[in-house]
Amino acid sequence: MLGSISSIETLTSVDGPGIRTIVFMSGCKKRCLYCHNPEMFKMGKPNYSDQNLVNKLVRYKNYFKRGGGITFSGGEPLLQTDFLISVCKKLKKENIHIAIDTAGDFNGNIKELLKYVDLVILDIKHTNKKEYEFLTKSKMKKVEEFIKILNETNIPVSLRQVIIPGFNDNLKYLKSLKEYIKRIKNIRDITFIPYHKLGIGKYLELDIYYPMDKIVEMDFNKCQELYQIFLEL
Repeated sequence: MLGSISSIETLTSVDGPGIRTIVFMSGCKKRCLYCHNPEMFKMGKPNYSDQNLVNKLVRYKNYFKRGGGITFSGGEPLLQTDFLISVCKKLKKENIHIAIDTAGDFNGNIKELLKYVDLVILDIKHTNKKEYEFLTKSKMKKVEEFIKILNETNIPVSLRQVIIPGFNDNLKYLKSLKEYIKRIKNIRDITFIPYHKLGIGKYLELDIYYPMDKIVEMDFNKCQELYQIFLEL
């Protein structure tokens, strides 16, 4: 079984609890306006077998003892579901915590994969179908299907919401978000992420147009204020 991996980042403290290794998997059908990983849009050539990847990841097992583990991110990792099933089966035999960072755009036997997943980090793009399509250049149907399947499990869910000035940094959106996430079970937490332009250099290198060049970055303090308002709704 072969998979396409863009990069692997070791010993981080983001994208899940504890010390983690992040596997960035290439390929994504969405074209989110604020994406900071455009190098992962296209599915790269297969460059890892399932066993080779597992062999590399288990080297960091000693660092995971205090609640850490491995997070599969991207790109969209669930576009390589069958590869992930094979990898995660082997990792669970090593008692390693597994998280999936996804926008819910899956293919393959997602129910089988979720048997080996300890945490789902779900990116909320937008609560409104029309705005979702504008933002991601894709349909909302797939993530709705994913949420229904996810609700059949007892997997903890961490939600992420990027806050963009002039787009969703308002009370109306916060209220719609509060209502929207009621359909998602087992929510552990939600994080507001301020929109930034850290990936704009990649667009220049790849000669890809960056559609949000004129949008200012989200002020961190204002983002935190909006988060507090959201919690109080």
